[in-house]
Amino acid sequence: MAESELVLLAGGYAEATSKTPVQRFDHRSLVGAIVEVAEEVPIAFVYNARPYTVVMGTPLDLEDLAVGFSVTEGIVAHAGKLERVDVVRASHGIEIQIELSASDADRLAQRSRTLVSRTGCGLCGVETIGDALRLPAKLPHTLDISADALYRAVHELGNKQPINNQTNTVHAAAWANQFGELLVVREDVGRHNALDKVLGALDRASTPIKDGFIVVTSRASYEMVQKAAVYGVELVAAVSRPTGLAIRYAQLAGVTLVGLLRGQTANVYANTQRITLT
Repeated sequence: MAESELVLLAGGYAEATSKTPVQRFDHRSLVGAIVEVAEEVPIAFVYNARPYTVVMGTPLDLEDLAVGFSVTEGIVAHAGKLERVDVVRASHGIEIQIELSASDADRLAQRSRTLVSRTGCGLCGVETIGDALRLPAKLPHTLDISADALYRAVHELGNKQPINNQTNTVHAAAWANQFGELLVVREDVGRHNALDKVLGALDRASTPIKDGFIVVTSRASYEMVQKAAVYGVELVAAVSRPTGLAIRYAQLAGVTLVGLLRGQTANVYANTQRITLT
């Protein structure tokens, strides 16, 4: 395993939270602080030694997750049908190894499984942890964004969410130019879907995506940062907090990661160099 992958995967698999240094800016000042962030880890479901899917989750109550997932996926009818559940923690993630009866295993093997994209699914269709943790080439530093541009973008975003303003139910993602002007905004009940819609719209219009930045109303999870990095986006700003894995990924991928962007304050969790305060 490459050194960069080891850094990305380091820590977090035993604990639900971790501490990380940030640079917090408030108007025109920038100060260091230590904050607590939630961890997300890749969790692979393996039935009778056969990989099934990978989800990103909190490393707690995994036996409960095994039962709930297996029943809601229709793999078994109830908890008593699971013959064995082992949670195996390793440097590359967590495997939930589940043993089924021969009849249930045969039925699962015969079932043609096409994952329907869920509102909370950022890794649908991925079967192994190696597939989930894809690290792109490190992004260059070609973009500088002022704090004022970030403030403008998050302020405009609140006024450009017609569905959410009616329902208070959906997430939004947007692409802003270097001045903080929102040029593309999309809404969806799934935060990953909203971001995919924005990136897709820009791609279809042949817009130079790397000339601006992404702002989202949700937390900045690992796969949100990953999706942006694949398109060469150098800065991702979120209204909520990032996870520990998202921070490590951003550091390795060269993405500037901003969280808790509200009003005229924010935390910079990775690659502060692109933020200008004057």
